[in-house]
Amino acid sequence: MAIAALTACGPKEEGQTIEKPDLKVADGHFTAEVLHQMGKVTDIQVSPDGTQILYGVTYTSIEQNKGVRNLFIMNIDGSDNHQITHFAKSASNARWIEGGKRIAFLKEGQIWAMNPDGKKLEQISDYEGGINEFKISPDEANILFSTDFKVAKIGKDVYPDLDKSTARDIEGLMYRHWDHFVENIQHTHLANFSGSKVGADFDLLGDEPYELPTEPFSGLEQLDFSPDGQQIAYSCRKLTGRDYAFSTNTDIYLYTIISGECINLSEGMMGYDTDPAFSPNGKYLAWLSMERDGYEADRVRLFIMDMNTRERKELSGDFIYDVEGISWMPDSKGLYFNSVVEGVKEIWKTDLEGNMARVTPQHEFKDFGCPQIAGDRLIATATSMLHSAEIVSISAADGSWEQISHENDDILAQIEDIRMEEVWVPTTDGKQMLTWVLYPPQFDESKTYPAILFCNGGPQTACSQSWSTRWNFRLMASQGYIVLIPNRRGNIGFGQEWKEQISGDYIGQNMKDYLAVADCFLSRPYVGKMGAAGGSYGGYSVYYLAGIHQNRFSAFIAHAGIFDQEAMYMSTEEMWFPNWDNGACAAGGKYLEGSPWSDNPVAKRHYANSPHKLMKNWNTPILVFHGELDYRVPVSQGMMAFNAAQMFDVPSKMVLFPDENHWILKPQNSVHWNREYIAWFDKWLK
Repeated sequence: MAIAALTACGPKEEGQTIEKPDLKVADGHFTAEVLHQMGKVTDIQVSPDGTQILYGVTYTSIEQNKGVRNLFIMNIDGSDNHQITHFAKSASNARWIEGGKRIAFLKEGQIWAMNPDGKKLEQISDYEGGINEFKISPDEANILFSTDFKVAKIGKDVYPDLDKSTARDIEGLMYRHWDHFVENIQHTHLANFSGSKVGADFDLLGDEPYELPTEPFSGLEQLDFSPDGQQIAYSCRKLTGRDYAFSTNTDIYLYTIISGECINLSEGMMGYDTDPAFSPNGKYLAWLSMERDGYEADRVRLFIMDMNTRERKELSGDFIYDVEGISWMPDSKGLYFNSVVEGVKEIWKTDLEGNMARVTPQHEFKDFGCPQIAGDRLIATATSMLHSAEIVSISAADGSWEQISHENDDILAQIEDIRMEEVWVPTTDGKQMLTWVLYPPQFDESKTYPAILFCNGGPQTACSQSWSTRWNFRLMASQGYIVLIPNRRGNIGFGQEWKEQISGDYIGQNMKDYLAVADCFLSRPYVGKMGAAGGSYGGYSVYYLAGIHQNRFSAFIAHAGIFDQEAMYMSTEEMWFPNWDNGACAAGGKYLEGSPWSDNPVAKRHYANSPHKLMKNWNTPILVFHGELDYRVPVSQGMMAFNAAQMFDVPSKMVLFPDENHWILKPQNSVHWNREYIAWFDKWLK
């Protein structure tokens, strides 16, 4: 790869770069095209001396159908914000090294380093097969990096004389995951590091066929160096085949570099144990833990271990919400963490006795990211349904905050304002349900507007202050719709009882919650026709509502939805999910108790009420989206729903994406998706 001459604004390279567009928004109208051209701010890193912030921004070219991420630096107060790279290929995983004198980052599968002004660029790794991610030890003497590890036999591996055979030999479960067949998994290697060179390496797991980090979404946040660099704590599920497919039991292991000894620190803790983090003084190890095996949405607890006595202690025993994004205080006397609380992701703190306190203001309509510490300030991102992520500086003392990056202010200033509010809707069982409501530009209560009820996936997820190119609520509202986002039963942020009610009862209270919101707003004079849309479990919700809604809705959109529960159980990949939620929740998580063959009454009721059983009641126009690389909810589910709608003469359309998974990620596919989405609702609701 040829590198162009270095300039004052940072290194450039041959090839077409994607830079921040000079975007003019026509008539203030927010569109999918405008959405994709907004910069995406990610991965903030405070410098070792606490004076600067390194971060990345991804700019997208719809024409080129891709995004490229480049690096920026600004002072801790937001001043002197400038771009330091102008690469044609993305730079990621950027980290300060040499006390802040240099920056290491990943590009095209190799590690590079440069000065903070972008000068003296050099490639410092040359690993065959490429590097996926890296993490450097506190003393910078060692480096961890993840890479691919082959686990499957294909073609000529079985019969060398058949070198053109494309057959896959499969002998166990989990042979495909999310959007790929499992031919390679990730392994993590340890190597010496000099700042200018990555030395000889070895695989922490050797030839063991386990993932490290766990796929499909985990990264090197699942491994952490001790402050002295002599030990590594990591999270790993040391299972394969059927055991892996039905279990969520990851453990925290402690690996000693000099001796090679590896011990299980969370022995006997049967659920997810993840995100290990050493305290700065090395006395403690913190991690996140779920209690029950096979249940991916159990309450997420915060544990610490005294590394001298090996005593484990939960700090979150009296905390009813989930813990995520932990980071230690510099004095090792406590931790900061995130938690979704009543529809927003807040920053909290705790001491080592479990005394917890909110840091960011209560009822702030913002999702705050995992904080990094800079003196008496916390540096994090803040996001809402009205704007994309920007970097903020938060007072650790009183939680007051200010925005210090302004990546998309110029674009947002050109877009018509919309109003957002929280409405607490009474439920059929006498509770109150938070529902976010976004109103269209220039909303006038004397007029009538169509409405969209959003059915979220998961089924145990948060409807918090998120921003996405996949489900962008401001974009929907900007097309002239009232958008309703209920935090129905199963949602995170309202305690474990609220979240857990949905398991084994997909057709129960949460469906009544959806209908309660629909009835509440259909009774208002400014609401006209209403549609419902959702993806994954939200797609299931749409398919089920299509059979029971009694003409409340005038149109439906289902993305990657579950249509036939029996077929879903027998074709998905992560078996612990359908096993638990389809009935094993009522049987202690036992193997196959959530299967179609179980005599468990919860499972029998669940399958008897699969959405496809209600086809005779369908009478409402429906649009089906699905990605053909979706192995979580296989594309056959969408095809079955569309085929059945056609057989019953229900107005219907299907849009398939051959190169997409459970999500629609490629820019032109996403724009296509959004155009079809709005056109369908415009046709039937306006």
